[in-house]
Amino acid sequence: MNLSTPIPLFRNLKLTALLVALTVAVSSCYYDKEEELYPQIPGSECDTTNVSYAQFVAPLMATNCNGCHSEAAPSGNVVTSTYEGLKISVNSGQFRKAINHESGASAMPQGGNKLPACELLKIDAWIASGAPQN
Repeated sequence: MNLSTPIPLFRNLKLTALLVALTVAVSSCYYDKEEELYPQIPGSECDTTNVSYAQFVAPLMATNCNGCHSEAAPSGNVVTSTYEGLKISVNSGQFRKAINHESGASAMPQGGNKLPACELLKIDAWIASGAPQN
């Protein structure tokens, strides 16, 4: 056996190592695009522009809160059935804490799940705009 001639097995190992290195190098250049990985599902957008008390907040309170927080029987002295009553709770900061299940307030709706994320975002937008009676 002549030692100056390369061994075929060693040559195959070199070629295999080179191919593996190229494969790793090429595949590591790939990156995911957020738009492709997380496409918007039609109807899943949460429009927080122009959130109004009359069109959104008052109906939400009627559905989820006014049963326990009406003027006739205001549980915890919190009234959500009127703009004036709700505004007092909003201004104190307790309303937002309660609906977001944060510490320092009783989680609302009591004994229920937190409101859907989009509804909470809309309420935050309404509060951020000064909680107008619109």
